[in-house]
Amino acid sequence: MSDSVLPNSNKKRGIISWMFYDWAAQPFFTVVLTFIFGPYFVSRLVADPTAGQAAWGYTVTISGIAIALLSPVMGAIADASGSRKKWIGFFAVIKISSLMFLWFAAPGSALWLPMLCIILATIAAEFSIVFNDSMLPRLVNKTEVGRLSNSAWGLGYAGGLVALFIVLLLLAGNPATGKTLIGLTPLFGLDASAGEDARITGPLAALWYFVFLIPLFLFTPDTSTGLPFNTAIKHGLSELKQTLLELKDRAPVLKFLAARMLYQDGINGLLALGGTFAAGMFGWKTVEMGVYGILLLVIAIFGCYFAGKLDVRMGSKKVVSVSLVCLIIATLGIVSTGPGYTLFGLLQLSQADSGGLFGTAAEKAYVLFGLLIGLVFGPAQASSRSFLARSVSVEEAGRYFGLYAFAGRATSFFAPLSVATLTVLTDSVRIGMCALIVFLVAGFALLLIAPYPAVDNAKASLSPVNIE
Repeated sequence: MSDSVLPNSNKKRGIISWMFYDWAAQPFFTVVLTFIFGPYFVSRLVADPTAGQAAWGYTVTISGIAIALLSPVMGAIADASGSRKKWIGFFAVIKISSLMFLWFAAPGSALWLPMLCIILATIAAEFSIVFNDSMLPRLVNKTEVGRLSNSAWGLGYAGGLVALFIVLLLLAGNPATGKTLIGLTPLFGLDASAGEDARITGPLAALWYFVFLIPLFLFTPDTSTGLPFNTAIKHGLSELKQTLLELKDRAPVLKFLAARMLYQDGINGLLALGGTFAAGMFGWKTVEMGVYGILLLVIAIFGCYFAGKLDVRMGSKKVVSVSLVCLIIATLGIVSTGPGYTLFGLLQLSQADSGGLFGTAAEKAYVLFGLLIGLVFGPAQASSRSFLARSVSVEEAGRYFGLYAFAGRATSFFAPLSVATLTVLTDSVRIGMCALIVFLVAGFALLLIAPYPAVDNAKASLSPVNIE
């Protein structure tokens, strides 16, 4: 089957199945990395939250370096071999296996095992995204790319939301009462005092990914050039070298990738460390983090829905730009909020605790800033994906989405490394988190000068992909 044509008979089923990749993949990022296991790693797996924050930052750094170095290679191999799904399957084995082993990360246990598992699972997840994203240009024409990308991203958040509900309502008990958010005894007799409420998220995300990845393999068409494995790798590396040489003559694409390299680094750091920051500052446990995550995911779904419509009308660049401005404001808000104050102390708040979830005024302020992040961090990433999809041809999509992943990870270790190092040097998580603002502002400034779509005169004649 041609890379550029998806037959009408399979079109709708193939597109929906492709969208379900995001549904399958998102619980790992939502439940494991951001809202449940990550905060558990920082505040409960180790006794010192500052040491936990630093260890988590170094974990994210190591995985980021590996992803940055190898993602372009993965994309080039995708173009050479044609087949995406076999690679997604290969990395699924690594991801699922690593997540299963998170169950053994009990409080007080050695950090090397959960760190290794998170590193391997993150690398496998990101490499799979390279192959999945490179399918996008052949699924719909370029006019509809932004809508599809945002819709799939929103579906992913819905998947993360459902998985988070399962954890909070059925699996995670309050350490004080032993009951879940709705008063039930946790399934399987999970003991929150032993960290089992957070440790179960690894196996849950693994099972979820396995089950909901099946439609992609069954219904989304894949292609193959017929090249043997070794030949495909050699050909892919040769094509990657040619693409890298070609970049100097494709200034618009290079500007966009450079901008994304910076702002995506800030976004990655914010998603990886924002939840752990709140857990350490306010002492939030699984229930508080879970409810906070639900609120962000609900608003994120609506954000992606409306951003998809705006992307078609206004273009991807405007959606990303507005999203970055909102992220900068919201990040300033969360790092400036602490017990009894917000906006770096310019606004003093009552420290009285009303009881229940988010009982202090500072916690409520933090949640409000978090909701602004939730509204726009999905569109910032989904419309970046459609920005590139509108700027390259189907035949080169794998290579350029590999570079796209590289741009999202090439300096990704700098953000968590900066946060972790500043945290250690100043003994202040707040000062460490301020490093993220620099990446967001710098990326936004570069994006303003990047043409849209990122097509130079040599490539301007590329016609949209016609699937009708």
